[in-house]
Amino acid sequence: MTNHVHLLLTPGAPHSCARLIRDLGQRYVQYFNRRYARSGTLWESRYRSCPVDSPPYVLACYRYIEMNPVRAGMVSAPADYRWSSHLGNSGQLVNQLLTPHPEYAALGTDAPVRHASYRGLFAGNDDPGFLAAVRDATNGGFPLVDDAMKARMRAATGRHLERRKPGPAATDTPDLDRVSGELGLPRITR
Repeated sequence: MTNHVHLLLTPGAPHSCARLIRDLGQRYVQYFNRRYARSGTLWESRYRSCPVDSPPYVLACYRYIEMNPVRAGMVSAPADYRWSSHLGNSGQLVNQLLTPHPEYAALGTDAPVRHASYRGLFAGNDDPGFLAAVRDATNGGFPLVDDAMKARMRAATGRHLERRKPGPAATDTPDLDRVSGELGLPRITR
């Protein structure tokens, strides 16, 4: 894109993606500053990311990323964008930078079937709910996973894994009811 990059990465270790982006950012900024005789930061803000771990989400993220230049009005089709992985994933060009994800490989038993199936992912319109979910997950650092995986992650980390209403948590009604009862007031309901 003109002001950001989308990457769908499968890390070999838990912190590999963060280290890759950190090292890439540091080295590129050093290179850029030397080349153009400048100093200081180059990036507007830190990178944003979210884990993706389920078959429909992985393939939908492929589509989300490759359709982004189309949604931005930069090109009329994903294959028209020079910096996209679409030509490689759809079998129109060999791209040695791409490593097929298992979900991508499962689209077909051989390359022609897989490529045709992949191109078929782009036949329909964008699901507005999914677009919002991807943006919310990425901007908030929340996982883009199914409910079962989200429950396992919540149990393992104890973290909230989705956006909540801002502000302090509401107090429980039973405590208010106890106080109301002691004062002889009617029961409080919310």
